[in-house]
Amino acid sequence: MSTWPQGYGLHILQEVDSTLNEAARIAPTATGPVWIMAHHQTAARGRRGRAWSNPQGNLAATLLLRPEGNPEQAALRSFVAALALFDACVSVTGRAQGFALKWPNDVLLNGGKLAGILLESTGQGRDVSHLAIGIGVNLADAPDPETVEQGALRPVSLLSETGAQVSAEDFLTELADAYAKLELQFVTYGFEPIRKAWLARAAKLGEVITARTGASETVGTFETVDAGGNLVLNTAKGRVSIPAADVYF
Repeated sequence: MSTWPQGYGLHILQEVDSTLNEAARIAPTATGPVWIMAHHQTAARGRRGRAWSNPQGNLAATLLLRPEGNPEQAALRSFVAALALFDACVSVTGRAQGFALKWPNDVLLNGGKLAGILLESTGQGRDVSHLAIGIGVNLADAPDPETVEQGALRPVSLLSETGAQVSAEDFLTELADAYAKLELQFVTYGFEPIRKAWLARAAKLGEVITARTGASETVGTFETVDAGGNLVLNTAKGRVSIPAADVYF
């Protein structure tokens, strides 16, 4: 088992409205990176303001950082977090089979959604003062499939798909250790090594997928993720770079 990474703080709460909200509250006084974990959230949220179901025994955590660089560079940490989640899953299960990363920020297991990532930042202009990386992982239980939006992947849990029983605290230790190593790599060498590692674990690379943003929809072959973290599709109208969207397949 991994040990808690040096230099990273830890707050464990029994109940909170949202670990992302708690990160925003402590941000003004935080002097270094800190993980916030809650056993129960009363107002958890996912991407685009969607509700996030958090059954008992699952992981609900947020990493609060004070990153250097512009908002675009800060946003690339979603890929760092996804890789850390992948590594933590491999560590606690002893296997890599079945795990994959879905652009822009989901972790899949056997084709279902195991975990999600949500980034929120604060700052003025081109300066990011704090970055909060919210992470939810279905460790023990998965939300009811009827609660997810139409066309979304079925929710799965680590326990149901692999038989691995792991507490939220133990999983967070593995995740925090993996993230600290990848964060150091990102700060030292930039996005390219992270990008290559993410692509090696990407779901549906080289296959036809659909990217939706509001009322628009783009269908094409998933070619790559570029240096800016954008999804690159080969479509009937040519090569298209997409900065933000929901992906369906």
